[in-house]
Amino acid sequence: MFDFLEGYDVLGAFWMTVKLTVLSAIGSLVLGTALAAMRVSPVPLMRGFGTAYVNIVRNIPLTVIIVFSSLGLADIFGMTMGVPDDFDALGFRLAVFSLALYTAAFVCEAIRSGINTVPLGQAEAARAIGLSFSQTLSLIVLPQAFRSVIGPLANVLIALTKNTTVAAAIGVAEAAVLMKEMIENEAQVLAIGAIFALGFVVLTLPTGLFFGWLSKRLAVKR
Repeated sequence: MFDFLEGYDVLGAFWMTVKLTVLSAIGSLVLGTALAAMRVSPVPLMRGFGTAYVNIVRNIPLTVIIVFSSLGLADIFGMTMGVPDDFDALGFRLAVFSLALYTAAFVCEAIRSGINTVPLGQAEAARAIGLSFSQTLSLIVLPQAFRSVIGPLANVLIALTKNTTVAAAIGVAEAAVLMKEMIENEAQVLAIGAIFALGFVVLTLPTGLFFGWLSKRLAVKR
């Protein structure tokens, strides 16, 4: 029944999806945390930059961002991302870069919502004992904020996993590219669709279950 799978590297395609997801998740978490810190900063310029970034990026389609990265940064401005002679590696790095930039806006808002759940009195107490804004944020506010937004961050991660299919727009050989190729070459459209749908369920369902358990385990007791 599944003889048509011979000659296709389905596991390799999903492994590419996993690599895109993990690397983009790390990048977006770092950038999103920095943006969240800017959005609650006492410096108006930093607050303005964080707000502008989130509002602009969230309203631009991911496909536009990825295609701009490929055509704009790579073709026009000559950005090689450290691999000037490797087209596949360049596409992969540009996809990770674009996914991280896009997802960071959603990570920022999730973390900011967690920051807003921390009682104001804790920040005031920290300032009263002489802690700076950065110390208050990193030592007191963010640890509690992260614990309260594990669930929302899990949703962002699941969305990121599915958004990796957009990397097909610049030729990154992940699951969506292979599915398109198989549909063009084989007559088993329903079977191919079912296989790739199941693959994404296998990637995302355990993630949701694990982070749901972790959210309950680390919930802040108030």
